[in-house]
Amino acid sequence: MREQDRTGGRGEPVERDGQDRLAERFEAERGRLHAVAYRMLGSSGEADDAVQEAWLRLSRAGAGGVGNPAAWLTTVVSRICLDMLRSRTARREELFGQELPDRLAGPGSGGPDAGDPEQEALLADSVGRALLVVLDTLAPAERIAFVLHDMFAVPFDRIAPIVERTPVTTKKLASRARHKVRGTPALPAAELTRHRRVVDAFLAACRDGDIAGLLAVLDPDAVRRADRAALPAGVPAEVRGAAAVVEQTVVLGRRARFAAPALVNGAVGAVVAPGGRLRIVLTFTLAATADGTRITGYEVIADPARLRRLDLAVLDA
Repeated sequence: MREQDRTGGRGEPVERDGQDRLAERFEAERGRLHAVAYRMLGSSGEADDAVQEAWLRLSRAGAGGVGNPAAWLTTVVSRICLDMLRSRTARREELFGQELPDRLAGPGSGGPDAGDPEQEALLADSVGRALLVVLDTLAPAERIAFVLHDMFAVPFDRIAPIVERTPVTTKKLASRARHKVRGTPALPAAELTRHRRVVDAFLAACRDGDIAGLLAVLDPDAVRRADRAALPAGVPAEVRGAAAVVEQTVVLGRRARFAAPALVNGAVGAVVAPGGRLRIVLTFTLAATADGTRITGYEVIADPARLRRLDLAVLDA
């Protein structure tokens, strides 16, 4: 009778025990799988969907059909993410020339409903807002190859079947993606470093509402220009003079916590990307003065068509 109770006469409890063990093994991998999917998709909500779909496929396959659950799950999640990225790209192409809905507008866009805003912000900070923005400019297969190899050390011979390429071609995909992520600076390294320090100080002063800090990095004759899409009604598109620029920069202040330095068309700029979704790019003009390198002007770009034409890359730390 005890044996019958344990097996249920047909083995159902034993089967349930096997499913429980499978669920435990999956839960042990869930955090890593979500990290992989988030870097591939740039959206916590979509990453959750990809991981959940992987669990459904694992539960259907059963423990007997999976030799190495960690590797198997990584492959499955990656394939699901690749399909999602291809679908996203196809929707963008269908809408080319039209005003894009918020969920698709601009590189790095995952939409405001992609997940809990606070969680999205924490994830974006942990990965890097500029990196998430740049990753979304990659072709789907490039992104998968780069994330798996460069961020999770998956060998190319395991990535190749996922992206349906040979290992040699997959290596080239990752190399091309790496070049796009790193970009090509248009300035010598020493000058780039000086500009980075000034832009970092500008962003920090914006976040803190530090008027003195802003005046310290702005040239007295600084100019701020902005797309209308970035400004509240009644705010001028162009202001001149450091005092006026500082006054209008408070408009940016509430967004500054979502800002990160980036390489923009080869020069030091910044992206404003809540949840890793690009909304604004700042470009800067800097010049050497008797008091050091100062910002002589900056532009706030928010028009989707202009954003798509920018060459964005990640600045080295």
